[in-house]
Amino acid sequence: MSLDKIIRAWEDPEYRSSLSAADLAALPESPAGGIELTDAELGTVIGAAQSGASVGCNTKTCATTRGNSVNPCGSC
Repeated sequence: MSLDKIIRAWEDPEYRSSLSAADLAALPESPAGGIELTDAELGTVIGAAQSGASVGCNTKTCATTRGNSVNPCGSC
């Protein structure tokens, strides 16, 4: 199945319902495809470790304060 048809199948429920069982079986489980990382790779992900629990600060609006549970953003 072409990439265009895979994308259409994920985005268009009517098109997806028209697919044969074989076509449905050929679709990836996730629109992003399979992604597997080792524990070592996960440990190097930027942002994987936090200094405290997130309090929902938006880094676009809190670029200078970037709070956490210990020191939350004042204006967020």
